[in-house]
Amino acid sequence: MPSIILFDDPILRTQLLPFTYTRPVASIRCGIDTIAEKWNTRFKTTSSFLTRPYLQKSFPLLTTDNNIFINGALCPDKLLLETITNLPGETILYSPQEEILAVKTSSGDWSAERETNFYRVDYSEAFVMIRHVWDIFTNNGAQIKSDFDLLAASRKSELLQDPYTRCYNPENIFIEPGANIKAAILNAENGPIYIGKNTTIQEGAAIQGPFAMGEGSVIAQNAKIRMNTSIGPFCKIGGEVGGSVIFGYSNKGHDGYLGNSVLGEWCNLGANTNNSNLKNDHTNVKLHSYVSDKLEDTGLQFCGLFMGDYSKAGISTMFNTGTVVGVNVNVFGAGFQNKHVPSFSWGGKAEGITEYRFEKGLEVAKDTVSRRGILFDDNRVSVLKQVFEQTKPQREADSKIKS
Repeated sequence: MPSIILFDDPILRTQLLPFTYTRPVASIRCGIDTIAEKWNTRFKTTSSFLTRPYLQKSFPLLTTDNNIFINGALCPDKLLLETITNLPGETILYSPQEEILAVKTSSGDWSAERETNFYRVDYSEAFVMIRHVWDIFTNNGAQIKSDFDLLAASRKSELLQDPYTRCYNPENIFIEPGANIKAAILNAENGPIYIGKNTTIQEGAAIQGPFAMGEGSVIAQNAKIRMNTSIGPFCKIGGEVGGSVIFGYSNKGHDGYLGNSVLGEWCNLGANTNNSNLKNDHTNVKLHSYVSDKLEDTGLQFCGLFMGDYSKAGISTMFNTGTVVGVNVNVFGAGFQNKHVPSFSWGGKAEGITEYRFEKGLEVAKDTVSRRGILFDDNRVSVLKQVFEQTKPQREADSKIKS
C-alpha cells in the first residue's frame, strides 16, 4: 500500500485563508468529512500532510519508497480514485487548468522543481476542487450526498427510538450509536441527513437535508437547520443556520441567523449574532482576498461570513454580506462590522479596533480548548505565534486605512 500524502498547493492555500492559517488545506471540512478523511476512507489508510513548515509538527509528513501525493483541495470520487491508484511510477496527473492533481513517486521529497523528470498524464473528467473559501459551502450539499452514499453502502443505521420525532424519507437518514433525538422534525426528502455518534437533537428542532452532524454535537431546542449545512464534531448550535459549514468545536448556541457561511474551529457567536448573505440590490457579493488584499467578486448572490479559528463575536453582532474574520479575533459592538477583520484584532467598527495582545489572545484560546478536555500543547502555541507574526502587516495596514 503506498503512502498517501495530501499536499498544499501554495496558490490555493492562500486563496483559502484564513482557514489555512491553522491547518493544511486537506483538513478543511466539506460534506460529512474533512477532505483528508474522505481520502482515508477511500484508500482505507491514514494519510499524512505536506504543508507549511510551521504546521508540519501538528500535521506530520510520513513518506516511504512508494508515495502518492494528492492535491489537498481535491475531493475524491470513484473515477479519480481509480485513475490515481493506477498511475505508473514517477507520474504527475494534471487538470485542464494545469493544476497538479496527484503525483506517484518513489521519492519522499517530491517538489515542483522536479516536474520535468516525470511522465505526464492529463485528467479530462469532471472533479471537485475547493479553490476558494466559498467553494466550501457551495459544494457542501453534494459532498454530504457523496459521503453519505459511501457510508450507507457499507454500514447500517441505528433505529430511531423516539416516537415523537417525525421523519420524512427515513431511508435517507443515518443515525450513529448514542444519538439522542427528542420530538424533532427530520426532513430528508431533498437530501440525506447524517447524525453522528453521541449527538443530541433537542425538542422542537427542525432539520432539512442535506445535513451532517458530527460526533458529540448538540442542536438546541427549536433550532431551524436548513439545507446544505454541515456541523462538525462537538459543536453547540441554536437559532437558524442554512447552507453553512462549521468545522468543529464551535458554538452558535443561541438565536440568530447564520447563512451561506463557514466557521473554523473554536469559534463562538454570541446571542443574537446575525449575518447578511444577500445584498439589498441583489448584485454579486465581494469578499476580501488574501491574494490581492482587495475586495474580489465571488460571482455569488448569496455569501455570508467566513471566520477563522479561535475567533469570537459578542452578543448582537451584525456581519455584512461577504465578511472575512481572521484567526483569534474578538469582535463586538454596534452596527455592521468591517468587511475584513484581520487576525488578532480586538473591538468593532463603531468602538474602534486595536491589536489583540498575543499573550491575552493565547490565554483565552488556551482556556477555550482546555474546557473541552483537550490539551493546548506547544504546537498550538507555536502555530498561533506564527499566525500573529504573519498577520501583523494586515493589522497595521488596516489601522492606517481607518486613520
